[in-house]
Amino acid sequence: MDYMKLSKEMSYILRHAPWEYELELDEQGWVDIEQLLHALQQDKKWESVQAEDLDKMLAAADKQRHEIAEGRIRALYGHSVPQKIIKQNEAPPSVLYHGTARRWVETILKDGLKPMKRQYVHFSVDTETAKLVGGRKDPSPVILIIDAKQAASAGVRFYHGNDNIWLADELPPEFISVSGTTE
Repeated sequence: MDYMKLSKEMSYILRHAPWEYELELDEQGWVDIEQLLHALQQDKKWESVQAEDLDKMLAAADKQRHEIAEGRIRALYGHSVPQKIIKQNEAPPSVLYHGTARRWVETILKDGLKPMKRQYVHFSVDTETAKLVGGRKDPSPVILIIDAKQAASAGVRFYHGNDNIWLADELPPEFISVSGTTE
């Protein structure tokens, strides 16, 4: 089984289009594994997928995108489904990073960061991840430095996505500065 393809399919289902598989996520983004497997198995290319394959998919993943608990599975971040996935507010690291295209920097410094087509704004704990994310839209992305400690003190709510990713509903511009380098 191609676990990379299965992971991408899981991300699509759990982050963007559960209704295409007649699945309904609960308010925290969870769905019953048996329901998910039944829905997947309706497609010829996934007809042999089993619960053990989901465990192997998680073990083989280069990034922690999903989690399994108590017979359920969910995507940890990146949702674009209409219903808001409820996250638990947590204290973030002092500094976070956000990679973006050069053309958006002026607007971000004026208006702050907003989730756009996603449910949350995504931040990384390191510049390497921020550069990879920003590089999807610009070959020379700008790395923004987020004063997460000050933002949290001022009432911005942060949510833990995974080991490298933090989320927020939005971030006002006063907590954002531009890194002197994209390295």
